[in-house]
Order: sequence, then C-alpha cells, then structure tokens
Amino acid sequence: MNSKHIETEAIRTQIERSQYLEHSSPLFLTSSYVFEDAEDMRASFADEKQRNIYSRYSNPNTSEFVEKVCKMEGAERGYAFASGMSAVFSTFAALLNSDDHVISSRSIFGSTQTLFNNILPKWNISTSYFKIDELDTIESLIQPNTKVIYAESPTNPAVDILDLQRLGDIAKKHNLIFIIDNCFATPYLQQPIKFGADLVIHSATKLMDGQGRVLGGVTVGSGDLIQKIYLFSRNTGPALSPFNAWVLSKSLETLPVRVDRHCDNALKVATFLEANDHVNFVKYPFLKSHPQYELAKKQMKLGGNVVAFEIKGGIEAGRKFLNAIKLLSLSANLGDTRTIVTHPASTTHAKIPEDVRLETGITSGLIRVSVGLEHPEDIINDLKQALEN
Repeated sequence: MNSKHIETEAIRTQIERSQYLEHSSPLFLTSSYVFEDAEDMRASFADEKQRNIYSRYSNPNTSEFVEKVCKMEGAERGYAFASGMSAVFSTFAALLNSDDHVISSRSIFGSTQTLFNNILPKWNISTSYFKIDELDTIESLIQPNTKVIYAESPTNPAVDILDLQRLGDIAKKHNLIFIIDNCFATPYLQQPIKFGADLVIHSATKLMDGQGRVLGGVTVGSGDLIQKIYLFSRNTGPALSPFNAWVLSKSLETLPVRVDRHCDNALKVATFLEANDHVNFVKYPFLKSHPQYELAKKQMKLGGNVVAFEIKGGIEAGRKFLNAIKLLSLSANLGDTRTIVTHPASTTHAKIPEDVRLETGITSGLIRVSVGLEHPEDIINDLKQALEN
C-alpha cells in the first residue's frame, strides 16, 4: 500500500495478518522466536535472512511502529527505542568515535545538553554551540573532526524555529550528518528529511503517544546510518518493548486528527495570552508576532501544541501562577490530551547554568504550556484565573 497521505499511511500500514485474519494488529509479547532447523538458525544469525530472532533486535510490533514513522517522515529505515533520550544517546553513540566533534544549536532539551556537556566528553567527544539566530556562525565552528550538525525545531521550551533548509545545505556542503529532533512538530506537521536532514529523532512519549501512557523513542532516516545505529543498539539493548510499540502504533492512527485539535487550541491559548496584561511576551510559531513566523509557515503545516510565555514579576509571580492553577496539570511531560503547565527554569532545564538558560530565552518567569484537548474555553479560563490570582 502506497499513499501520498500521512493520515492513510498512519492507519493502513500494518504487519501481515495471521491465520486468524484479525483486523487490528495483535500484540506479540514474545522475547524470542523459533527456527525451522539448524540451517534456518545459522542463516538467520548470519543476516542472510530478514526475520525476527530476538525482540531486542526486532519484533513485529516495533517493526510496524517504525514502518509507520518511516512512511510519515519519508525515511528509508528506522529503529525504535525505550525512550526519547535513549534514541538521542544511541544515535550519537553509534555514529561518533573518540575525538569527534558535534555542532549543536544552543536551544535544545536539558538532558541532551547534559549528554553533550557531561557524558560524551568522557570519550573525548566535544560540542560547539550556535545560537538559533546566528546560523551564519556555523561554518566558522566546523573543525576537521566535525561529524554532526544537530538541532531541534521547534525548540524546547522556547518554541523558536530554525531554518532547516539552510542547516541542510551547510551539512551537505561540508559532508556532515544532519540530525533533527522533530518531537515538537511530529511528522504530521513537519518532515525534516525534505529539507536535507539525514536522521530524524522523536520522543514518542510525547505527541506520538498523546495520552501520557508509555515511553518510547525512534530514529529514522538514511538506511546506511540506521544500519550503524541498529548494530549498536542490538548489542547495547535500548530496544522499545513490544507492548509500548503496540500502543504507539495504535496512537499514530489518530495522530493527525489529534494534532489538528491540539494546534487549534494552542493558537487560541496563544492569542489569549498575547492580549493579557500580566504577560510580557508570548512565543507560538503561528502567531504573527513570532520572530520566525514566516519560516514556521514555510516549514510547518500548523504551529504545534506548545506555547511559551513570560509572566510579569519574574520567578515569584511564576510560583504564584503555578500554585493558582486548578484544572490544568503541573508536570514535566508534554504532548498529552491533558494541558500541562511547566516552569522550565526549575524543572526540565534546572541543571543548565543560568547564563546558558538566559542565552536560549529561558528566563526565570518563562512558562511552557503543552496545550491539550480540553475545550479551549476551559483551558483559557484556568490560565486567566491563575494569572489574575
């Protein structure tokens, strides 16, 4: 089945039916698989056959999930992981050697910064950073040992937008691997491979699951690069569980319709916040006031579900605002059916030095709202009363 429409691919991409002719893909809760005879076993372990051997390597449920993401992203191949951060770490660990160099956007998730700053240096892997509005500095950061350009777009948590085509052109010019974290956009809103990305990473825990139930991650892209990631991962063990893969594959079937509503609600919330006297500024990609509004419209179908705003009064006002929330959830997750309010400076980015946080727009009063699927009036009313109280 080949369709040009993501909505159809997300629903109709399924593993082969069993003898029972089930309509919905079954759950394969098995750690291992049997062989017909000694020759079948030998050929399978010699990679002469494409088949399931052990669920750390592959499983029908993880294969279905990965195939769906590949079709939605326009990727050749992929591998699924136990979490988004295991996807990030394993991707870099598989592709980098000691003394390699990474160029990354400064505006990235806190745990990814910790990986670059504290963990990869153990293997003499270094990272240089560029600001999201200073892409013209990237080429000056390239060294003989540079191997990767990495970025998020939209960024977490300040929802800035990077020019993916420009990053892709730079990577291609210098023969670098271009990796994009596409978690905030999902493949429904944005396909970075179209702009030159070699690999795309997702925390499937977020909008792909969409209901805050399971952890998962996935990397998709070039077949040659995924083969290296697969060989690394099959030996180091960060595989996604079959049950979580089954849940995530089912979730992808409703991703487009869910994300449409998320984005509609988020734009309403952003518009309300922009007009509120208690707010200094609002960042949402599809607000005309967003610094990269035109770029967002070029790269993305809609603006996503995350809104960032700064409360007047700094960290104390932020604390009072969070304590006044009644309906919405205080959590560090995002992409849930339930609207979630987060204070990045004290949670997801708390371990990042203050000067670095400020450099990426994470002020002490910045609030990140992952807008859910409740009625928009109810979301707005809770934000309104919390701001006023």
